[in-house]
Amino acid sequence: MGLDSITASTSTVARQLFVKIPRSKDLTYKQRSVPCRLSSSGFMGLRLICHPAPQVVLIHQSKIPMKLTIKSVALEARKEEKPQSKNSRIVPHAYTVDAGMRPTKQWPPPNRADNPKIHNPLVRLERMGCGWLGVILEWEGVIVEDDPKIVKQAWLLLAEEEGKSPPPAFVLRRIEGMKNEQAISEVLCWSRDPSEVRRMAARKEEILKNLQNGALYQVRYGSREFMNTLGKHKIPIAVVSTRPRKVLEEAIESTGVQSFLNVVVSAEDVHRGKPDPEMFVYAAQLLNYIPERCIVFGNSNSTVEAAHDARMKCVAVASTHPVYELGAADLVVNRLDELSVIDLKNLSAVDSPEFDLPEVEMELEEEDELPRPAVGVDDLF
Repeated sequence: MGLDSITASTSTVARQLFVKIPRSKDLTYKQRSVPCRLSSSGFMGLRLICHPAPQVVLIHQSKIPMKLTIKSVALEARKEEKPQSKNSRIVPHAYTVDAGMRPTKQWPPPNRADNPKIHNPLVRLERMGCGWLGVILEWEGVIVEDDPKIVKQAWLLLAEEEGKSPPPAFVLRRIEGMKNEQAISEVLCWSRDPSEVRRMAARKEEILKNLQNGALYQVRYGSREFMNTLGKHKIPIAVVSTRPRKVLEEAIESTGVQSFLNVVVSAEDVHRGKPDPEMFVYAAQLLNYIPERCIVFGNSNSTVEAAHDARMKCVAVASTHPVYELGAADLVVNRLDELSVIDLKNLSAVDSPEFDLPEVEMELEEEDELPRPAVGVDDLF
């Protein structure tokens, strides 16, 4: 492709579209042709024709004319010099740690312990710290020693008195921690009459009391020291049990731990026992603490399940079950005095992933069954 040297020198467009290759001077001709090579641009495949008017006509190879002014052509050539193209991809959230992943909801996450209605900034700051927590202790197996053999024997004697078949071992293991009324009506299925269920539940407590033979409750080693430490740091304590309130209050007075307890929840205060979290949620309401800042201490997997359903942390005490069976808990200890207040603060500061809102799952489309052919079949031969 060649252009007249005079036309190429006077054209402002050609100075940007073409790159000259210098050659030796030839004085024999007044006019000479200068070979040029095209630069990589968007004008490839177009033919340039100069007219006296200040316009440029670009004719494509497909013979379709397009009239553009010199200014528009210059602006188009100017765009090619920019290093970043118009359709360049910008990575969202490139400045965050999780670049390329789904964006986070909010950082820092909102503190659920914060209460904007509190006008005292010091009290509000104390609530937001990890030291603002409450402790919920189970009575049997955590504060005092628990003998599950006596409880199982009481159920077997009650079944013999009522003329029922003795419950197997796996059923007795299932009703651990339940209210007597709940176990009789829902698991054992001995009766559906409310008055009859209450009578059997009261009779079971009488049999259990007779089997204990007036024995005093023995406080577990390290429990009294642990409650004393919590009291020094002004951490409230709630005790929960599925035993009747009268029996529970007598047991608390006989052990002399009533001075450490702030809240007592018994069987009459809730409708259902474990593994339903109602008992722990009610204790947190009486303590005036949110569930995320309450730590439950229990000795069974039903306690761990109920605590996690209530969005609480759980510490399992290996008193009646071995340690390897309580792995679902956040912590497993043999005695309460193994823990310190710092351990409780660290535990309350950890946000478990299961406490987050569940992610939206994609629902699978259900394929409609094909309509059956309306074909009559006669089986009579």
